[in-house]
Amino acid sequence: MNKKNIIAIAVALGIILCGVIGFLLFRMHEQKAESEQMLQLAEMDKREMENEYEQFAMQYNEMKMQINNDSLVAQLEQEQKRTEELLEELKRVKSSDAAEIMRLKKELATLREVLRSYVLQIDSLNRMNEALTKENSNLKTQNQQAQQHINNLSSENETLSGKVAIASQLDATGIWAEGRNKKGKAAKKIKDVKKFAIGFTIARNVTASTGIRSVYIRITTPTGEVLSKGGTFSYENRNLAYSIRKDIEYTGEEQAIQVWWDVAETLSAGTYRVDIFADGQNIGTTSFSFDQ
Repeated sequence: MNKKNIIAIAVALGIILCGVIGFLLFRMHEQKAESEQMLQLAEMDKREMENEYEQFAMQYNEMKMQINNDSLVAQLEQEQKRTEELLEELKRVKSSDAAEIMRLKKELATLREVLRSYVLQIDSLNRMNEALTKENSNLKTQNQQAQQHINNLSSENETLSGKVAIASQLDATGIWAEGRNKKGKAAKKIKDVKKFAIGFTIARNVTASTGIRSVYIRITTPTGEVLSKGGTFSYENRNLAYSIRKDIEYTGEEQAIQVWWDVAETLSAGTYRVDIFADGQNIGTTSFSFDQ
């Protein structure tokens, strides 16, 4: 082999090496950007949870001012204290601590159910008072007092309407997700997965409006990529990609839902995250893992 051929081969190898290094640097930059986006979403989720905890604590305080039942006031004070303690825990947790964030999100769902029960209880008391007021309004001697009471109830009901709006948010419970092989059985290794199966239950909520509701499921891979066919939905003043959309007829009663994602891409081992959204809110989260 002459000297010219050796030089030509060396130059070609140098070009190939530069290309490989350039591709690796580009991929590292791309993965860093994806990780930063996931961290931003986690921080946004944490801020939303903190806002809800703060709203719940404020609402307990407002409800205490509206009633004269000492026993009920004591219960509200206890729930307010528990809410404030969980809020302080959440503030100390890092956005990257997925396990703690998920635990506090489950606590938040429980608090929402408790708050909803108190809202309904106080609303029932208000309705009873309103009925008594209407009955007594026919008596001349109590007409002025009844009118004042009705005015007070009107103001209280405006405040209660805001509380009911939060209490009417849907909740996804009993969330599970797993990979299935070509025979439809659970797969532990990522190479055997042909589809993802995801199931959950929309909890019973008599305060929520009924009708057609769109539920969005977002599957995030261990590398931070979202499995999507291009569809997006609005969340926190931005558009997010979703993996699966499921339209349901919500009646206010408990409703079981199951969806599937057919795997058509190469997947990596690790932990996958599933987020469920409805009415512009994140109503449930879970994760599941696969071996190589």
